[in-house]
Amino acid sequence: MAGGRVFPVWRGIGAGSSISWSQEWSRCLRFREVCQRGRGAIRLPTDMLSFKLPQLFDIHQVPKVFREDGIISGYRHPRSSALDCLLSSFQMNNETVNIWTHFLPTWYFLWRFFLLCSTVNFLSDSYTWPLLVYMLLICVYPFTSCCAHVFSTMSPESRHICYFFDYGALSLYSLGCAISYGYYVMPDCWVNSWIQQHFVPIAVGNSLFCTSMSCYSRFVELQFPQRSKALRTGAFVVPFLFDTVPLFYRVLLFCWGGCGMGDALSNHCYHLLFAFLTCFLFTAHLPERLAPGRFDYFGHSHQLFHIAAVVGTHFQMEGVLADMASRRLWLQTHSSAPSFLGTVGTLVLSFILNLGVIAVFSAPLLWKPRPDCGQQHTPTCECKEQ
Repeated sequence: MAGGRVFPVWRGIGAGSSISWSQEWSRCLRFREVCQRGRGAIRLPTDMLSFKLPQLFDIHQVPKVFREDGIISGYRHPRSSALDCLLSSFQMNNETVNIWTHFLPTWYFLWRFFLLCSTVNFLSDSYTWPLLVYMLLICVYPFTSCCAHVFSTMSPESRHICYFFDYGALSLYSLGCAISYGYYVMPDCWVNSWIQQHFVPIAVGNSLFCTSMSCYSRFVELQFPQRSKALRTGAFVVPFLFDTVPLFYRVLLFCWGGCGMGDALSNHCYHLLFAFLTCFLFTAHLPERLAPGRFDYFGHSHQLFHIAAVVGTHFQMEGVLADMASRRLWLQTHSSAPSFLGTVGTLVLSFILNLGVIAVFSAPLLWKPRPDCGQQHTPTCECKEQ
């Protein structure tokens, strides 16, 4: 170690060597040029580095089939790609809240279903099969509605078909309500009666009526919007009224003092309250009808309709679970056990029949010649009046 120093003293570039400062500087310049050429060689296109959300449009820029009463702005492209539809779920538009108000409840109902699977033996206990059908359908209908709202702007035809599946899921949900009500909620005096024996078969017919009428209502929507709304509303009101006949009778018995309220009946009453609120919001188009354009993104009737429907389904589920648990011994003593054919078999049969109805109404749309209006065109082209 020279000079007794621990660390050597730096004396500059070229100190103690034959390389001059001019040679070192030229070498640095050449290295800089090489780095610049390399950076240009590996440069990525700007469109690969940018994340662009789909463009939104106003009501006069989209076809009539996509327009909603009182909603002025926030419409997606009427020829969106599937990727654009998915990206729009994370973009603030007039469908975003509609999507998430059914996507998140789907996970809530799935969570409740998984909790029940850990405590209820759905495989071997036939008494739980009506509950199994009901829980499956309350998980399916909000997810189907979510998908319909996501992909409904790919084309006018896809919009109709997406909502055909939405209507089919809702009609199957009404069948699930009827199956659970027919076995768990039926008043004591109606057990083993003609009503209970034919309750589920009539509900199957109601589900087919609901899907057929609601799908047909979309074909007359542009020419006769009021008639379309009446047909669609009636298509869902009829199964609802039929399914809730046992509940109405039990409420009347409570009002006449013939029975107690109990947790089950109180939950059913909350469900009825939110069901009527859902119907009102679906038909009234409030509050956006009073102030068009003010509720395009938050607070319009369809968002409130989704929330009321989900909350009503929650209370309905609690009521069904309460009736199932509290009336189990009495029902198993005084009525026959649910059969696999009358529960899961009925669901499978109704699913196939409703799928056939959807196929019948979708076929003309799939075979319909499409106008020459590609995705690269703006929504203000000639196809906007479809």
